[in-house]
Amino acid sequence: MGAVTIESADVERILVAERASMIPFMLGATVAIFLSSLLLALFIAHPIRRLATAADSLRLSGMTRLSLPDVSKRKDEIGALGHSLEAMTNALADRIDANERFAADVSHEIKNPLASIQSAVASARAAPNPEQQAQMLAIVAQDVQRLDRLVTDIARASRIETETARGDLDKVDLGNLLFELTRAYAPPPGERAPVAIAFRGARPEGAFVIGQAGPLGQVFRNLIDNARSFSAEGGEVFVSLAIARGKDGQMVRAVVEDSGPGIPPENLETIFERFYTQRPKGAAFGGNSGLGLSIARQIITAHGGRIFAENREEGGARLVVELPLAATTKP
Repeated sequence: MGAVTIESADVERILVAERASMIPFMLGATVAIFLSSLLLALFIAHPIRRLATAADSLRLSGMTRLSLPDVSKRKDEIGALGHSLEAMTNALADRIDANERFAADVSHEIKNPLASIQSAVASARAAPNPEQQAQMLAIVAQDVQRLDRLVTDIARASRIETETARGDLDKVDLGNLLFELTRAYAPPPGERAPVAIAFRGARPEGAFVIGQAGPLGQVFRNLIDNARSFSAEGGEVFVSLAIARGKDGQMVRAVVEDSGPGIPPENLETIFERFYTQRPKGAAFGGNSGLGLSIARQIITAHGGRIFAENREEGGARLVVELPLAATTKP
């Protein structure tokens, strides 16, 4: 009986000793869990909460720019999330700013013909004879036509912007597109066009770009129409295409040249601004909205290319479009 009691006491002492020896491990585990939770809160939960708070403030306050916590040095998923949010909000803010500028420009452009119509109507009412009334009505008709063209071009610009932003990208044979486009400008058999549109040189093979055929076709229609409007009767517009080497690799270089008066050096960049117009000599006022080249630049920029203007040594203007060759471009 005594031996059993001693053995039970020994077992109890052993259990107490084992429990005592586990206390440091339990304390260490508790401290480790606490520190891990603290680190998770500081480096994961807290930054995510700050990102969420910043996003909510953007939604609730109507701000267009998002003030994010600095996560630029982080190389993990939190840093990637912060970069993505910042890029998204900056793109959204740029789009909002662009829409506001566009609305202001449209308002300004529409006010001019409306003011002219208002003045002509008032003058027609006060005109002493039918001849002067007819002159005022002709002004009204001209301004209404100008407004109609302006609204049509604005709607086209919005449609192209939407198509470019949402459309699927594909390989586009730019050589075939330009060749067929110039053929579409050919006059019916037996007739002669006031301004000849011709494809100069051989059509290059393999001139593929990544993009959308519809918007790209609109770019070159705008360029050809612009060149034709500045060329005198009997003049020529030449379209050419080549594969060249640029600073970022191979590119497709498309050129539209006219036989017009050229572009003043100070306006070589200005012509791409929205609603900028420079009337050819003898052209009717309000014949164009000034959106064609602006739309062209917008589309080409969205395709990762560039467009610029220069003057030809022999006279006339040259508009150049450069796009990355599809072989070196990832869609």
